[in-house]
Parts: sequence; C-alpha cells; structure tokens
Amino acid sequence: MDMTKSFLDGEIDYISFYLDFPYEVEKRYRKMVREDREYAELIFDCLLEEGTNKYDELSEAQFKRLIRKQYKYIKDVASEGFL
Repeated sequence: MDMTKSFLDGEIDYISFYLDFPYEVEKRYRKMVREDREYAELIFDCLLEEGTNKYDELSEAQFKRLIRKQYKYIKDVASEGFL
C-alpha cells in the first residue's frame, strides 16, 4: 500500500509502478497472507487483477484514476474494521 500511495503522490512514475508493483506483491504475497489473508487477497484483487492488469487498456490518466479508486476502496474497507 505504501508503494501505491507513493505512486498516487507522484513519487513513483507510471511505468515504474506498473512494472514494480506486481513484482513486489508477488515477492511478499506469502508473508502478507500469513499476516492477514483477507487483506492480502483484497490488495491482490483490487490493485493487481483490477488495477495494474488494466495498464494496457488505459491512458496514463485513466490508469492513475483507477489505481486511486482501488486504493481508496481498500482504505475505506480497512477503516470500517475489515482488518
């Protein structure tokens, strides 16, 4: 989530996020699942399957809006006591 926030804040560029984020999630996914399976699956579903996997279909602005929407959704779910 920190990497996504950095992307949305402009600290990481569009292409770097698209290339690095899936790699970082894959590298850490087992540990994430051990810590909180539902949260890990939410991140995977929202930010990878419904986020970075749409990269080729969207303009840069559309991609950023989608990632922002998915990020906000995850944060909203977490703030409602999901975690």
